[in-house]
Amino acid sequence: MLGLGSFLKDAYRLAKPYFTRSDERGSAWALLISIIILNLAQVGLTVVLNYWQRDFYNALQQKNWEAFIQLIFLYRRTSEGFMPGFCGVVVVYIGIAVYGIYLNQWLQIRWRRWMTTGFLDEWLADRAYYRISLTTDRAAVGTDNPDQRIAEDLRTFTDNTLSLGLGLLSNIVTLFSFLSLLWVLGGSIRILGVTIPGYMVWIALVYAIFGSYCTHRVGRPLSALNFRQQRVEADFRYALVRVRENMEGIALQRGEDEEKSVLSHRFRAVVGNWFAIMGRIKMLNTLVVGYNQAAIVFPVVVSAPRYFSGKIALGGMMQTVDAFGQVQGALSWFIAAYSQLANWRAIVERLVTFHRAIVAARAAAAEGFERAESADGTLRLSDVTVALPHGAPLFQHADLVLQPGHSVVVTGRSGGGKSTLFRAFAGIWPFGHGRVEIPRNAFFLPQRPYIPLGTLRHIVAYPHPASTFDRATLTQALTDVGLGHLADRLDAEDNWSMRLSAGEQQRLALARALLAKPDWIFLDEATANLDPEAEAELYHVLRQHLPRTTLVSIAHQPGVSAYHDRRLTIRRQEGKSGELTLADVVPAAAD
Repeated sequence: MLGLGSFLKDAYRLAKPYFTRSDERGSAWALLISIIILNLAQVGLTVVLNYWQRDFYNALQQKNWEAFIQLIFLYRRTSEGFMPGFCGVVVVYIGIAVYGIYLNQWLQIRWRRWMTTGFLDEWLADRAYYRISLTTDRAAVGTDNPDQRIAEDLRTFTDNTLSLGLGLLSNIVTLFSFLSLLWVLGGSIRILGVTIPGYMVWIALVYAIFGSYCTHRVGRPLSALNFRQQRVEADFRYALVRVRENMEGIALQRGEDEEKSVLSHRFRAVVGNWFAIMGRIKMLNTLVVGYNQAAIVFPVVVSAPRYFSGKIALGGMMQTVDAFGQVQGALSWFIAAYSQLANWRAIVERLVTFHRAIVAARAAAAEGFERAESADGTLRLSDVTVALPHGAPLFQHADLVLQPGHSVVVTGRSGGGKSTLFRAFAGIWPFGHGRVEIPRNAFFLPQRPYIPLGTLRHIVAYPHPASTFDRATLTQALTDVGLGHLADRLDAEDNWSMRLSAGEQQRLALARALLAKPDWIFLDEATANLDPEAEAELYHVLRQHLPRTTLVSIAHQPGVSAYHDRRLTIRRQEGKSGELTLADVVPAAAD
């Protein structure tokens, strides 16, 4: 874990931009200052109640019924000035407390919204999310579970930063508000012939320092444990999501026992780390609860001699006890907030390491392949080397030219690098170097189509807005790919990734291509889940509706070659660099 100095700098770097560079910085400061003023007002009312306690308990001791009623319901004028009644103070205190919390929550959600937008922009920019997903770091520090870091860690960070920051400020103000008062009220004590002025202040200080030291010694491991708990919780949740997304495959293969074993293993990590946290918190709570309980009677004991000697009245004693409690509580803020501080530190480190991973991924995006838009619509590779994430080369110094109007079928053994080559064409593969010239209007279809959330209209139009195409156009596209029976459900929301079969999902992806009308379509086994007859029909549909579109297909069915003019063969042996061979397609011999 990071040192305290580095951690505080990281927390400052995370918090600073919203209040200095955001478009909301004016309103953010207005809200923050309002919240601070309300917090200071609460401290001020606490000081008023301290003086009220003195007069109230003196009235009880003197059995002064009139003063008792005035101090509860109305107000009372004393020799020292105006003293408001308890009911009036409480009404004002409640209003301040309620609006303090309300404005705090308002600032928190605005801050979280701004940070979430910023993290999403950076994570999605330059395809940093994709490069991060390809990390080979076994520890995955900064790269695991980005969904949790964006959704939960940002929420916790804004919440804890405000609550801890305002809590610290309130306790500092409380300390200085009551310190001088306790110095005067506590009087002095003579020990071994030495007079110690303001002795109760020194007792509170020693008591708080001792408690803080013990608390830190006991609770220090909590930060690392909380960091790990965030990770194992997210890993378990991710495994559950994977089961939900692949229910049919699990059911067909009777994989329930294996899935249960995997889920149980991940949950055992959750439970094991939680028990470690429980044990540490038990030790911490034993210390903190004992410390707080002792603090209740401790000031009474140390001020009792002055009360019984008649130097102070009951009201003075209760005022002294309350002032001691306020000073001791302010000095003990570190003890009371230790668990929250440990959790905050873990959250800061998760966000900082995640942000550093994003920055590193975006910086790396400027390296590697040199990409350019083809001026004449030709796809060119010039001195291109494509590597795996761990550095092993798939191809080295490859040159390739694919002309528009000459469709190409890509073949080769499984694992030979066909899909990786397509990713290099698309500009998303980050590992390698060389120059890649790609036509501007290109459309890529993976083997497993992405099915976003929303209505079927939104899914078919993706990645364009649903309003881009009218109903008739969408219906025709679905009909052309054999999904006409879904046309009447265009506005229906459903779990379409589960509702549609793998073959239907691939048909839907081809409908997107028909709508996009690109100059080039790259199909990475985009019809692999269809039978040969259906596959041939869909290639015929593409040829019929997009006659000027160049197709580049990874396909294993021999019949697909008939819809292409040239064949790109990838030959590669395990552990060695491969080679690309381009040749004309030889028509199948007639029977």
